[in-house]
Amino acid sequence: MSFDRLRRREFITVIGGAAAWPLAARAQLAAMPVIGFLHSGSPDRFQHVVQALLRGLAEAGYIEGQNVAIEYRWAHGQSDHLPALAADLVRRQVSVIFAAGGTPVIFAAKAATQTVPIVFIGSDPLRFGIVSSLARPEGNVTGLGLFTASLAAKRVGLLHDLVPSATTIGFLCNPNYPTLDAELQDMQEATRAAGLQLAVARVSSEEEFAAGFAALASERDRALVVAADPFFTNLRDPLVALAARHAIPTVYFQREYVAAGGLMSYGNNLTAAYRQAGGYLGRILKGVRPADLPVIQSAAFEFVINTSTAKALGLAIPPALLAIADEVIE
Repeated sequence: MSFDRLRRREFITVIGGAAAWPLAARAQLAAMPVIGFLHSGSPDRFQHVVQALLRGLAEAGYIEGQNVAIEYRWAHGQSDHLPALAADLVRRQVSVIFAAGGTPVIFAAKAATQTVPIVFIGSDPLRFGIVSSLARPEGNVTGLGLFTASLAAKRVGLLHDLVPSATTIGFLCNPNYPTLDAELQDMQEATRAAGLQLAVARVSSEEEFAAGFAALASERDRALVVAADPFFTNLRDPLVALAARHAIPTVYFQREYVAAGGLMSYGNNLTAAYRQAGGYLGRILKGVRPADLPVIQSAAFEFVINTSTAKALGLAIPPALLAIADEVIE
């Protein structure tokens, strides 16, 4: 065989092999189970919990890109986009849907399919009709229940301990959020039990923030609770900035607000919840039915306080509060 013919054969072999590799890779990818990820927020706000979800999946034996694929769908704070995003995941025949970032996300996933398994992270799943039983969820839905909207009394109590002079507690909320009535009722009961006045500020867009804060700032001896709503998470920075500008002591429902300069937060530990959800996703990928997995009530809470923000507001943090804080940001 001539040298030229040998080189030509080698060239054809190399080219053929190069063409075969992408086909093999595509075949491997097609054979992988696919998780449909549905979330109300934006990836830049929630990467830390996505990493926790991936850790939980890895502990269950699934590595993204190796033996499982994930189709991400983010609503970027636009709840009206959720039904279309959920329907798209169902059309793509995903193996399981992970739904998180608020009750509307779970409702959208449930409306899109009664057959594809759904693992959710959601607030008070019994109270809001996500499942009819925690021990034996029916149909295709299971997951983790948070107490996000039912922690009003604890948040009011923490504010009262830090700012005992506050006689009025503001409640910043979004009138369009489906679970608002339940959380508002909790706030009314909590402030009434503490002998405090409640001032409600309803805002549904960033443009309304300034007026809402101005109304609260006009109240004497006041402090503020921010509703547990993903709408506010997507607007976290301007929210924290306005609380600082108006010098209103504020408690939030997630530590990320405090890391961004907010005063304090009390709520579920989302990192722990997402990691647990990753484990549930792994079990479903291995063939366990959602109805055979009880809904887990997340018992991991965290109280976070920012001492620099407290100092800027002229607040002295009682030693008893510092002693119970899970994290102190300076």
